Amino acid sequence: MILTVTLNTALDVTYTVDALVPHGSHRVGEVTERPGGKGLNVARVLGALGHDAVVTGFVGGATGDVLRGLLAPLPPRDALVEVAGNTRRTLAITDRSTGDTTQLNEPGPQVGSAEWAAFLRTYEELLAGADAVALCGSLPPGIHVGAYAELVRIARAAAVPVLLDTSGEPLRRGIAARPDLVKPNAEELARLTGSREPLRAAGDVRRRGAHAVVASLGPEGVLALTPDGGWRAAPPAPVRGNPTGAGDSAVAGLLSALAEGLPWPERLARAVALSTATVLAPTAGEFDAAAYAELLPRVTVEPHTPTP
Repeated sequence: MILTVTLNTALDVTYTVDALVPHGSHRVGEVTERPGGKGLNVARVLGALGHDAVVTGFVGGATGDVLRGLLAPLPPRDALVEVAGNTRRTLAITDRSTGDTTQLNEPGPQVGSAEWAAFLRTYEELLAGADAVALCGSLPPGIHVGAYAELVRIARAAAVPVLLDTSGEPLRRGIAARPDLVKPNAEELARLTGSREPLRAAGDVRRRGAHAVVASLGPEGVLALTPDGGWRAAPPAPVRGNPTGAGDSAVAGLLSALAEGLPWPERLARAVALSTATVLAPTAGEFDAAAYAELLPRVTVEPHTPTP
């Protein structure tokens, strides 16, 4: 079983309009809702790949009820923990004329100390049956900034490989707890280390405590720095489409390959193929299975080491 943690789950709402005009009134052509938050997105992709995935984190209120109702028929199993507050919504407005998307993200419910303690009990119970765990996304109000560091230490004590995918101060503190893998993007790496050279920044993150670093380079693929060496993986050609959820698909690829015991080049090829297939999918946040199968053997993975 692969466990994903989303402390700040969300109900993702997408409005589609012909053209988004500031200060104007708009007629919405299409409305979609789906369970969201990075870890839920990762688990949904894992389920589509045939892996047994379980989601945990916080959910509450009327919005949380809607989220759980949408999650129920999907492959990931629901082990979310109830809170008194209302689960946040994220609102995406897609402009048909440009293809651009404007995103509005609510902060999430206030989480109390008793609710955090209840989550920790659930987390430790789930780790007992997990092959790997991913800690994903932002922290809701009320959760201390070192929460991910605490969860990394608990996973390590249980001998469960742990992937961390967050940003800012939670990422910095989480790295110091020595996760097995972190997956920042290039901008997050730069903010964390002060270096805009991804390979140098990845080396800095490893020195700070991360066992391995896989940095997302957007359409150019990923850069990995691990105890077994460094690699650069890239799709066979640039693609156009909607990048929503591409990073979460990459995390699912890395996690599934880790659980299967695949070597690093195969893990990276899967991550890049899934990420690219997500950009090509007609539905935001899903991956195109046919495109994935076609892309996987064509991803370029080459050794990549620092220049002396």
